[in-house]
Amino acid sequence: MNNPKGVSGALNAYNQVAVQTGVNDASPHRLIQMLIDAVLEKVAAAKGLMINGRIAEKGQQIGLAVSIIDGLRVSVDKERGGEIAQNLEDLYFYINDRLTEANLTNNAVLLDEVTSLLRPIKEAWDAIPEDVKLKHQQQQELQDRKAREATAG
Repeated sequence: MNNPKGVSGALNAYNQVAVQTGVNDASPHRLIQMLIDAVLEKVAAAKGLMINGRIAEKGQQIGLAVSIIDGLRVSVDKERGGEIAQNLEDLYFYINDRLTEANLTNNAVLLDEVTSLLRPIKEAWDAIPEDVKLKHQQQQELQDRKAREATAG
């Protein structure tokens, strides 16, 4: 997931809601975790608001969740990720379709479906060992340095 524009857009949506200390210093891995957590929070809030008849606020929460998912979707690196990345992008499209339908129909079951789709993704990100995250971050920093040197040279 190396599309800075996508992650940046998702972070902007996240920052509108709950700026947490450490966002600026977080690793790309941690940023993805934070964004998925934010979507789950927005979906849970939307469900509560929906149940309580607070439709406008529900729509705001779903809108934020859609924005964050869009950012996650465009950050998927399909060149490096191949079929898995394509499947993830397709899932993000599907999740946004379900969020939109839930918003239009006030169907809380659809929000539950979104949550059930996102939890395994969150659990997979959470299960990545620290040494793997560190190695990936070091590789990314090396690639970024080489790219800067190539454009400066």
